[in-house]
Amino acid sequence: MSSDNIIEVAGLSKCYQIYESPQHRLMQMFFRSRKKMYREFWALKDVTFSLKKGETVGIIGRNGSGKSTLLQMICGTLNPTDGRVTVNGRIAALLELGAGFNPEFTGHENVFMAASLYGLTNEQIRDRYEKILAFADIGDYIDQPVKSYSSGMYVRLAFAVIAHVDADILVIDEALAVGDAVFTQKCMRFIRKFKENGTLLFVSHDTHSVINLCDKAIWLHKGEMITSGTAKQVAEKYLQYTLQEVYGDETHLESIKKDSDVTFEETDKHLTPKELNDTPAIDYKVQYGIANNLSEANGWKTGAAEITEVTFVDKGNNSKNLFKGGEKVKLSVRANIYQHLDSPIIGFLVKDRLGQVLFGENTLPFTNEKAIAASADSKINATFEFTLPMLPNGEYALMVSLANGDLNNHVQHHWLHDAMIINVSSSEVRWGLVGIKFDDVKLRQE
Repeated sequence: MSSDNIIEVAGLSKCYQIYESPQHRLMQMFFRSRKKMYREFWALKDVTFSLKKGETVGIIGRNGSGKSTLLQMICGTLNPTDGRVTVNGRIAALLELGAGFNPEFTGHENVFMAASLYGLTNEQIRDRYEKILAFADIGDYIDQPVKSYSSGMYVRLAFAVIAHVDADILVIDEALAVGDAVFTQKCMRFIRKFKENGTLLFVSHDTHSVINLCDKAIWLHKGEMITSGTAKQVAEKYLQYTLQEVYGDETHLESIKKDSDVTFEETDKHLTPKELNDTPAIDYKVQYGIANNLSEANGWKTGAAEITEVTFVDKGNNSKNLFKGGEKVKLSVRANIYQHLDSPIIGFLVKDRLGQVLFGENTLPFTNEKAIAASADSKINATFEFTLPMLPNGEYALMVSLANGDLNNHVQHHWLHDAMIINVSSSEVRWGLVGIKFDDVKLRQE
């Protein structure tokens, strides 16, 4: 094992023997290896990757793709059929609900049992017990058998334990999906702090969470590793795949790949300020640098329609590259229609570099009231007029798409992930992900 790696997975495979009936299982004992009375199911096949200390890796894929099987073998609760797993450090895992707990034991007893399995002594557990109890926040239920717990209480107690065992590697397998919003936020705060020094393996169907939490990602499908790379790249490929599965053979999504992939870091961070007429109550000294990236944007298209132009102008209809937060702006998206669309929809989303959606809109409310059809060989144009919010320092991407249908049944015919790159520079502190323009702020003594 390389000294730089904390986890190494080499040629990992897991095969299950599926018998049609109990009689076949019994007959196999007599035939031994001379005859197979079973069929083989490979839950995982020839998966290889390595993780360095401090890396955060997300694992995505459909149900049955082998994600949980992979994590169980990394944690040592499942033996591989082929390949090897080498781990250099203490693993704390939150896998399926109830894993590691005895349903007949109380929560108190399960805390001591589970923590001891992670290598803590009774004295260490007693020293941390009150902190574990406070993190779980399940009150008097700690003295009740865990078989009486709800799924949310199971997760609360299980996560509270793994958060206090000084783990080097944290493994989370979709269990947080059953927690309430308050506890999930508490867990996310712990995970972000843990990432500063620890290694994280995170499984989720929510690609936004994977992009938000993880540096890299692995995509599994039917037990095989389809691809790996940055969380953003893998999540975008997986999104296209899942939509293709929904559309089936009726619509084919053709990948759009550009040789020159402009990244956020390549945008200009040194912008020239320009005075605007609107004077807010607080001057946040914001500068928006907006660069058109349409020619380099990746995504997919079906061939039925194509977005050809995206423009960003001020209230005077002037196109420029520098804006301030708080002023009126207009976003225009133009498209060519190659096949008849009975109800076209154009929309956009603004995301931060972690993939979190900050704001966006589409023309669906308009088409619901006044549906329009677009004939073949025609052009359509969507405009969005709004007040530009004030964003914290950083780089943002504007995604645009063109679909056809309604809210519950539609096909995305053209999708561009990074049609525009927005770079925000502000010299003042701002709270939250999105700021607003304040008309007046006062403090007075009464």
